[in-house]
Amino acid sequence: MIAQLTTEELDIKLFNKCIGDIFFNMLAIKFREERILFPFIVETITEKQLETMNREGFELGYPYIQPVLTESKKLESGIDGNLINLGTGSVSIEQIKLIFNHLPVDITFVDENNKVCFFSTPPKRIFPRTTAIIGRDVSNCHPPESVHVVEQIVESFKTGEKDQADFWIKMRGEYILIQYFAVRDEQKNFRGVIEVSQEISAIKALEGEKRLLDW
Repeated sequence: MIAQLTTEELDIKLFNKCIGDIFFNMLAIKFREERILFPFIVETITEKQLETMNREGFELGYPYIQPVLTESKKLESGIDGNLINLGTGSVSIEQIKLIFNHLPVDITFVDENNKVCFFSTPPKRIFPRTTAIIGRDVSNCHPPESVHVVEQIVESFKTGEKDQADFWIKMRGEYILIQYFAVRDEQKNFRGVIEVSQEISAIKALEGEKRLLDW
């Protein structure tokens, strides 16, 4: 119908057919939902689960409408035994460590006070780090010739002027993408900076598509 309405010459016969198709398809969906799906859901799924599904629907979005969620019930973060609830799932400290260290990127996190708090240790780190940098001011973790750039990035993140800075360099036969991301909480308050570095030669060489497993 949309395609028909955007053409210069409207094909009334085809347009009417599209209207009929939409009407009867939607009517069938409505019938199945009201007579089969919804009654079965009410009998088998708890109210709490339904609330969660409803919230997730708002988070994912809808195709043709933009409803407003009047009451948002988000999953609370917290610690339950060995598991840490992150709001979108629960994982252990060991699993968190494994996730960070298996991502094909270098990650360093600096808090809102410019102190280095964390770095990942993937099998091949582009820029070596030691635990000696933990607690150190980020300005003391870069060569003198680039410190002013880092300070400018951090300041622009703090003021809200920018949220991301990207650089790419060639080093030791590799093509390195270096990105800085501002970290903000739900109230948009600045909480730190994430530095992510990745070797992207293989990514730059990609062409076409790959949809099948070839190993």
